[in-house]
Order: sequence, then C-alpha cells, then structure tokens
Amino acid sequence: MNEVKYAVVCVDDDPYILQMLGFQLGKIVDQTFTLVEYFTDPNIALENIELLINEQIKVIFVIVDYQMPKMTGAQLIRAIKEKHPEMKCVMLSGQANRLSVDELVSENMLDSFISKPWNEDDLFNAIRPILADNK
Repeated sequence: MNEVKYAVVCVDDDPYILQMLGFQLGKIVDQTFTLVEYFTDPNIALENIELLINEQIKVIFVIVDYQMPKMTGAQLIRAIKEKHPEMKCVMLSGQANRLSVDELVSENMLDSFISKPWNEDDLFNAIRPILADNK
C-alpha cells in the first residue's frame, strides 16, 4: 500500500468550484502519494493544515479563493504564512481586492494569482513549478 506523503489544500466557499478544481487537479497531481483536500470553511482548512503537518504530511500548496464569508483569502494566506512561511499559496478569484493581492505579492506571500473564470492551462501553469519543486 502506498503511503501519503503530500497534500494539496483547496479552499473556496463554492462547492462547485471545489468540484472543478478536484477534476482538474486530478489530471496533474499524482494522487498515489498526494492527498487533495477541499474545504468551504477557511477556519476548518487551517485546522486541517495543522493536522496534516502533525501527521508528517507536507502540504505542497494551498489554493485559496479571495471572497469568502468567514475570512478573505488574503487573511487566510496571512494566517498560513504566519505559521508556515515556506508554504506555497495560489489565489483563485474573480472578486479579489487588487491592493490586497498586490500586498501579498510584494510580501512574497502569494506564489500565483489566477482570475476566475480560469482555464485549465492557467491553473496548470501556476502549479507545475510548485509540483516540480517537490519531486
């Protein structure tokens, strides 16, 4: 049996977006050793990131929506980076605050930004380098 060594975490308050991400990530992420997790609640995502790390599973990257009811994607990324500055973060949003995104980029907290609606190539181009760094 294969042991899970890595994880990818997706956070969006829209379950349909998470379903689409799951379908597309299934084409590029080797799920033999990589768990792909989906959360509609950013607070639960934060808790689960800690659980994964405590179980010695490396979170390769997090894909985050900007506009969510309980906290913005920028707030979520800041919370992640506060504890795990090396973790890679990708924002996927159609309603992001440009100033907030620019601040994350200038502070080296955001590895990539993808506008909604996105195409699969944009997603793959954003995450391929991150996946290549983990081989």
